[in-house]
Amino acid sequence: LTYTVPINPQDGTLSLSFDSSNSRVIEAPFTPLDIVAAARSYELTWRQPLARQPDREWALGLTLNHRQSETELLATPFPLSPGADAEGRTRISAVRFFQEFSQRGPQTVWAGRSQFSLGLGVLGATLADEGPDSRFLTWRGQVQYANVLAPDALLLVRGDVQLADRPLVPIEQMGLGGRETVRGYRQDLLLTDNGLNASAEVRWPVLRVPESQGVLQVVPFLDFGTGWNVRGENPAINSLWGTGLGLRWQQGDRLTLRLEYGVPLSTPPADRRTLQEQGWYFSLRWQAF
Repeated sequence: LTYTVPINPQDGTLSLSFDSSNSRVIEAPFTPLDIVAAARSYELTWRQPLARQPDREWALGLTLNHRQSETELLATPFPLSPGADAEGRTRISAVRFFQEFSQRGPQTVWAGRSQFSLGLGVLGATLADEGPDSRFLTWRGQVQYANVLAPDALLLVRGDVQLADRPLVPIEQMGLGGRETVRGYRQDLLLTDNGLNASAEVRWPVLRVPESQGVLQVVPFLDFGTGWNVRGENPAINSLWGTGLGLRWQQGDRLTLRLEYGVPLSTPPADRRTLQEQGWYFSLRWQAF
């Protein structure tokens, strides 16, 4: 949930965001343990464009962020992740300074984002003598390139990197695996302090329905991700490659449906029970207004 208001004639904005989620582990053999988790996030963000032209924009922003999570085992608060206290709680307070750039041409679009995050020991944040806590410094850089190949045909390439100065709690680590990072693997198969993710896909139209502004596209893709920790052991397999094919239905600016099948090119997990672990992904996006 996000609420944004303009604050000056130069398109500066102030946003207040809240996000909440609850989850339960339903995968055998952990089901009898009744493992549940809850997470909440609060954000206050100021964003100000510094230079704006018809084809490009530079902007700066500052976010005050507080995130918290709790875990339970057999209906009893219990720490299940590094950095959690004895009650299974992890609380992070951080200031995030970001810079954004975008440039649009007749056929291409470039977009980039850089963000420095400084974790603070305030607002009840998790503090620990040993191990990860709310005190950290990270940098995250993201870039995306889009090129129009033909009407309704698009080449999309993106990259994402995170670097940390010390071990991080899981909610600040970079996740690799799943529909948004490396398809062909389960969501967040790897969680590490540092990481690199790159992806390329082509969206090619195979069917048009002008009456409803509908376009069906076939989407071949190739994904890569690698992660490593600041200290301690790295995952036994810390690099993932995935490829596959998807179908994307776009109806105007309001409805987007995606069905994708990813094939793991690195060593896949031996046990692939769920549809996601087998490489299947489905998403629906509806914009009402």
